[in-house]
Order: sequence, then structure tokens, then C-alpha cells
Amino acid sequence: MVYTKVSPARDAAGVAALLDSPEIASLVTQLEETRWTGRPGYPVRAMVGLALVKAMNTLPTWTRTVALVRDHAALRETLGAVPSVDAAYRFAAKLRKHDKLLAACIDAVLASLRDVDPEMGQTVAIDGSDLPAYGNGQRYLKRGGELRKKFSDPDATWGHRSSISTRSGGGYYGFKLHAAVCTVTGLPLAWTVRTAKDSELPEVPLLLDAAKSRGFSVDVCVLDRGYDAEVIYDETESRHIRPVVPLRKTPAVKAGKHKPPTCEHGEWTFAGSDAKRGASKWRCPTGECAPASVWVKADRLHTLIPRTTDRWKALYHQRGAVEREFGRLKHEWGMLPLRVRRLPRVRLHVDLTILAKLAMALAATRA
Repeated sequence: MVYTKVSPARDAAGVAALLDSPEIASLVTQLEETRWTGRPGYPVRAMVGLALVKAMNTLPTWTRTVALVRDHAALRETLGAVPSVDAAYRFAAKLRKHDKLLAACIDAVLASLRDVDPEMGQTVAIDGSDLPAYGNGQRYLKRGGELRKKFSDPDATWGHRSSISTRSGGGYYGFKLHAAVCTVTGLPLAWTVRTAKDSELPEVPLLLDAAKSRGFSVDVCVLDRGYDAEVIYDETESRHIRPVVPLRKTPAVKAGKHKPPTCEHGEWTFAGSDAKRGASKWRCPTGECAPASVWVKADRLHTLIPRTTDRWKALYHQRGAVEREFGRLKHEWGMLPLRVRRLPRVRLHVDLTILAKLAMALAATRA
């Protein structure tokens, strides 16, 4: 029977290509070595393939994934078995226990992508996105009643999200995905999952360190106005990465302290930056002043890539890459809606979804 509801790009042939790739095959081999000496159970290759099928076909639950494989002859042949729903949940628990093996597989896939495109990751965009929990997030037992003490997902917390399209902003109950995305390829290089209430600022240095540990030479980090804090500039510059962040209207900005130097001849022009000196050079427009140029120390108000330059504007325009990737992961790769509870399970769900996305992108380069 031919199952027509499967996308041609994500059918059995696509799953087979991923399972035969060196990176996924290595994960299968390493997981097989962790087996105990009891009943053999389902093949590990079939279980890993089931996880890929779930993400590639935007299926929120293992039940629907198993049903798809059961009804799809080509998928059954590719996986070599039709695992049960209970086996799928046991395999998910095994992946959580051996999360280092999954992380090593993700590192290997990203390393192969970097070998294909050595310039990948030079400019990254960082942001956070909401992941509403699969649970009852009502604050009160009833209107005007007592605060709820027991939640179906005790790890989830209340946070705030901005309005998008027809969805209004406000509070939500769940988790938050923080990611660093390559602005050229649109692929995530590093990511973390926290609860909704956790601040986004501490995640920036962690994401940059994770991207660098995977071999990416990050030169520029693009962030939105919510990251406009002195600590972000210090953390990025200490890693020799140029921050591109618009300014919030703080008292110093309202007073005009962020503007270039001026003199009686007009506003001074940008004449280059020196990363070792940690300052940018500004020159009198006519050169009649003495001295004709000055060095301005880099800080939050005066960055090494000045906000008035065309380069800064072109770089900030690339920030949309992380927003687009969040949309693709949520709507094209089944990251939402969440159908798991507790933070470790949510993190595994996110890791498997992104692994499928990265593995497909790598397979496309090898086709």
C-alpha cells in the first residue's frame, strides 16, 4: 500500500539516507553497545529511525508515529520492524540516560556541515522562543479562588512572550528555547531549553561557547533590543565577537551620549576600529580640528561596529534568520505542540527535532 500523506522529501528513502549516514550509524552502534543481556527487543536502528520519522513528519506523539510506520510499507521495510508505543517510550528514556551519545551525534553532524561550508557560523543570530507546556497552566483553582499548588507539569513556569502575527503577547506557561542560528544557512548551531521564567541574558555566553566548542569561528553576534545590557557587550567582546544590538531608550541614550563626536565642522565620521585597542576611530569631517581624529573606547553606547554604519544595518537585517528558524522548527518539524512533560523530556524532544533537521540538511549536501 502506498501512503500518500508522506512528503516525498521525507519518505522512506529520506529516512534510509539518514540512517545510513556515518553520523547516525555511529549513534546506532554506540547505543547497541549499551544493551543488556536480556531480551533483544526491537533493533536500535529501527528505534532511531522511528525518532527521525516522528520529527520529519511533524508528528507530536509516539502513538501517531507508530501508526504511520504500521500503515506505511516502505517505512516498515526501511526500519526493519514496527516498534510498539511502549517500546518508543522506553527508548526515549534510554536516550535521556545516554544523552552524551546523542550530543556527540549532533556534534558530528554539525562538524560535517562545517566541513562542507567552512564559513558557516561566522555570523550568528541569538534569540529565545516560547514552548507552551503540555499541561494546565491556570494560576488559580477557580476564578477568584486560591492559587493552584499542583500542576500537571511541575517543571514549567510562567513567562512572557511578545505578540506575533495575530497572536497577542502576554504571559504563557511552559518553557523557552534559546538558540544561536547561522544567518547564512539558517541552521541552529547551539541551543538550550530553560523554563519560561528564566532570563535570556545568561544564555548568550553559553550559546557562544557551545558554538565555538563545535568548531565554529563566530565573529559577529546579532541580537534584538531585549539583549541591550552591558553584560552582553562584555561577554561577547571578551570572546572576540562583535555584538550587533540596537539601543534601548535609557537616560544616556535620551541624552544623546551614543551619538558620534561633533565639532564646529559637523558630526565626525567613522574611520575604523581596532579590536586590540578596544576602541573606534572618529575623524573630523574637514580635518581642520587638532587633533583631527580621536579614539572612542568601545562600550554599550559606542560599539566597534558603529550603529550608524551601513555594515551594522546590513548585519542587523540578518537577525530574522533566528525567527524564521524558530517558525520552521515549530511548524515544519513538529517541535510544537509539546506532548511531553518535565524539562528533561522537553529537551530530548527538542534535540531529536533539531537532529533530524540538521541530518536532512547534511544529506542534501551529499545527494
